[in-house]
Amino acid sequence: MKTPQTLRRWGRLSTSAAAVTVLSVTASGCMVVHGEREILPGATKTEAARALKDFTAAYNEANAANDQALDADRVTGPLADIDGAKLRAGAKNQPGGNPDYAPLKLTDTEFTIPKKAGWPRWFVADSQANKGSDNTRWLLVFTRGGADEVWEVSYLTILAADDVPEFKKDKDGWAEPVTANAGDLAVPPQDLAETYATYLQEGGAAFAPGTHTSAWRDARQKNAEKPGLVRQYLDEPLTSGDYAPLGLRTTDGSAVVFFTTRHYEKQTAAQGVPLNVSDANVKALMTGEAKQSITLESVSNQAVLDPGPGAADQKVEFLARIQGLTGAKGE
Repeated sequence: MKTPQTLRRWGRLSTSAAAVTVLSVTASGCMVVHGEREILPGATKTEAARALKDFTAAYNEANAANDQALDADRVTGPLADIDGAKLRAGAKNQPGGNPDYAPLKLTDTEFTIPKKAGWPRWFVADSQANKGSDNTRWLLVFTRGGADEVWEVSYLTILAADDVPEFKKDKDGWAEPVTANAGDLAVPPQDLAETYATYLQEGGAAFAPGTHTSAWRDARQKNAEKPGLVRQYLDEPLTSGDYAPLGLRTTDGSAVVFFTTRHYEKQTAAQGVPLNVSDANVKALMTGEAKQSITLESVSNQAVLDPGPGAADQKVEFLARIQGLTGAKGE
């Protein structure tokens, strides 16, 4: 949960009123770099394949045992927050582990590895998973902060196979990263999280209409006032360290950018109206007692198509978004 200073910002929100649905969903191969200015692939294909294998093994072990410690060194950033909270809740609700867990299997993998100078280095694994729809692809973003560190997954995106953009690659098959301040994109990657948080609060023209933009704002407004219940929302960008945005250039000059935001939903009941907290995961992660209000904290990782200068439509388009409950506080 955030500090009291953050939560005091609720006072600046409108006190309008009202059921909440919260989505819960490597080897460090040796690379010698002669100077941080040398442009090199982020990994070899062999290193990338080993990183994927090591992540999958640790992820399956952790999810079968409901033990966050078992894959803590293979996940980071938003995925660590989202999946870690799920495992903490699971440890309370199923302390003996999850007997129904079906191990994740990732096959038919294509690696998109950008060439860049310095650290961190990163790459994308695009795989067919044995979970969910047959026609979806799992895109996992692996990052590493130095040659002595292991590869960790920071972003997970699940897309329909036909929606995976075509990444720009050179003659040797290496991808092109976009810089955080890329000025030829509709929104520089470093500004996407802040722009999205502002959009959710105030609206605007930066994003194309859709499930994660206009429809989410409409749902919030519709649910803000219900008899006996007030809902307030707060949205924050996460942009530093393992939450930094990462982008790859597509063949048409646009970019796929992965970025992170944090979201709060505070529900406050009128005097005499009980708060019904029935979700087992919310109960498992909650501190305090929900006598009059409950604040739900979640982290969201998103993948968007950020238009380049040649795109006819300059609105940022959401490709996918995964949001997970990471905390709850009752008062």
